[in-house]
Amino acid sequence: MAITVLIVDDEENARQFIGEFLIKKGYEVVGASTLAEARHCLSRGDGDVVLLDVQLPDGYGPNLLYETAHLPLRPPIILITAYGDIQMAVDAMKNGAHDFLSKPIQFNQLEQSLKRATEVIAMRQELEHLRRTQYQQVKFIVGKSTEMRNVVTLADRAASAGVSVLITGETGTGKDVLAQYIHRNSPRANKPFIAINCAAIQPTLLESELFGYESGAFSGAEKRKHGLMEVADGGILFLDEISSMSPDIQAKLLRAVEERAFRRVGGTNLLKVDVQILAASNRDLKILIKENQFREDLYYRLKVLDLHIPPLRERKSDIPEFVGFFIRQHNAGMGVNVQDVSSGALHSLMDYLWPGNIRQLNHAIEHAVLLCDGDVIEPAHLPREILNPPQ
Repeated sequence: MAITVLIVDDEENARQFIGEFLIKKGYEVVGASTLAEARHCLSRGDGDVVLLDVQLPDGYGPNLLYETAHLPLRPPIILITAYGDIQMAVDAMKNGAHDFLSKPIQFNQLEQSLKRATEVIAMRQELEHLRRTQYQQVKFIVGKSTEMRNVVTLADRAASAGVSVLITGETGTGKDVLAQYIHRNSPRANKPFIAINCAAIQPTLLESELFGYESGAFSGAEKRKHGLMEVADGGILFLDEISSMSPDIQAKLLRAVEERAFRRVGGTNLLKVDVQILAASNRDLKILIKENQFREDLYYRLKVLDLHIPPLRERKSDIPEFVGFFIRQHNAGMGVNVQDVSSGALHSLMDYLWPGNIRQLNHAIEHAVLLCDGDVIEPAHLPREILNPPQ
């Protein structure tokens, strides 16, 4: 599908000149001579990328930046500036402009800028697809336990208020699922949910993953990279296993959270972002603070609200609901029709201590559904460690 470029310029010759070049390069082109026409085009969905002149007959071009800021998928806007407008263009980029080009436009620069804009569009489309897929696949099970009902009540408040949240709990308790629940029930639900496991990325690479980098920032940085903080603009950034983050990255994250702005690696421009931060840890950050492994100021900045998910062994009343959910999930995945769990199998599930928590229970039910020949799970279908737990 071809990318449509909306050219907003009151000079017809300029629109035609640029448009002919873009059509040859495979783009579709729509023209507008005023802000009013540009607004009308965008309301119809005409314009994957906007090439916007600064001075227009009916107003100031960059105003379109602020008018479209609320859109879930605002098109990348490239400003066309005269010599005297350079400082204005820099300010506009801080407020969300994709790029700016000086008049007279050099077609090689225009082509490179549009290529980067196309990459942003593709990335947003993929994120939207992933978001929809996540919502189809992920269901947050509240259960019957008072502890989890209290957690969900606080999570709902966090979703509404947009504050930073620290989610704690053992491995496998569902910290990532709770983070997705907050996103799904927040005013940011139609904006990106970006998750990163800080423990899975080398410390030397985590900074560029979070904040991106400019072309030439280091050896191998051939073109600009948008960091996850930038990609999550307007939405939520979920930092899983934040205890693994090195002290120097902690310091840069603290500044970004406090100022709601950051610089790409190798960059000088301060980029403003509107991002809600959710962080998670299976380690006690207070202990790490005493050991000088985690910044105390970052801890309190992230912990505007603290949500602790209790381990499954402390909420066994929720096990039957989880079992039913996982059976339905794996029935669909395997094309089978398991209907129930025998009292003996359920007794074994309720007696087990679940060191791996909900994740381990999910795998146990998957194992049982796979081995079940009929429509009822029996004790023999359960993993061996469930039936004969270590003493």
